[in-house]
Amino acid sequence: MVELLPEGEKVVLIAGNWKMFKTVSETAEFCRAFEPPAGVEVVLAPPFTSLAAALGHELDVLAQNVHWDDEGPFTGEVSARMLRELGVAGAIVGHSERRRLFGETDHTVGRRAAHALASGLRVIACVGELEAERERGETDEVLRRQLSVLEPHDGLVVAYEPVWAIGTGKTATPQMAQDAHAFIKSLLDVPVLYGGSVKPDNATELLSQQDVDGALVGGASLAVDQFSAICETAAQLPS
Repeated sequence: MVELLPEGEKVVLIAGNWKMFKTVSETAEFCRAFEPPAGVEVVLAPPFTSLAAALGHELDVLAQNVHWDDEGPFTGEVSARMLRELGVAGAIVGHSERRRLFGETDHTVGRRAAHALASGLRVIACVGELEAERERGETDEVLRRQLSVLEPHDGLVVAYEPVWAIGTGKTATPQMAQDAHAFIKSLLDVPVLYGGSVKPDNATELLSQQDVDGALVGGASLAVDQFSAICETAAQLPS
C-alpha cells in the first residue's frame, strides 16, 4: 500500500467513512465511477460486507473498526488478522458514534489502535469534544485525555472530529480547526485530519490550514461527484 503521508512532505489525505451505507453492488458502482486525482492520497472505509468489493480499484481500503485480539469470543467484532488476509490496509478506531452509541472508551480505543498498528495495519484514530465540552472551555482537556492512550507510530493518523459538527451541518471554523490540530500535534507528532461536515464548499478553507493534513469525510463521501470535488480541492493545494 502507499504511504499515507511520507515523512518530510505534506501529502493531503482524504478518507471517506461510509458508515452503514452502500451494499456490495453500490460499492462496486461507486469505485468504478470514482477516479482519484494525482497528488492526493485517498482511502475509503466501507461497511464490512463491502470491503472486498472496494479492493482492487487503486484505492487503499480501511475497515471502520478492529478488535484488540486476533481471535476470540467477541460476537460482531473483526480482527486485524482477518482484515490483513482480506487485503485491507487499515482501520478507523474511536469514532464518536462508536463511543456514543456502542460504549467505546478511551481505553478500548487505545487497545484497538495499538494492536492494529502492531499487526501492520494503518490506523485513523478519532478524537473530538462534545458541544457542551467546547462551551465549557474543555476542548483541550478532552483532547489531551483521548490522546493519552495513543503512541506515535508511522502508521497512525489522528482525525479531529468535533462531535457537534458530525452529521449536523455545523462545521468548525477554519481557525477552530487549526487551533485544535496544532494542540493535537503539540502532544502527538502524527498527521491530523479534520472531520465534521466536510463538503466541497468548505474544503478549501479547512484544508488550507497549516496543521490540517487532510479530511475524514462522512456524508459527502457517499456521492461520487461530491467526494471527487473534495479530492480535487485537496490535490490543488500547494504542497
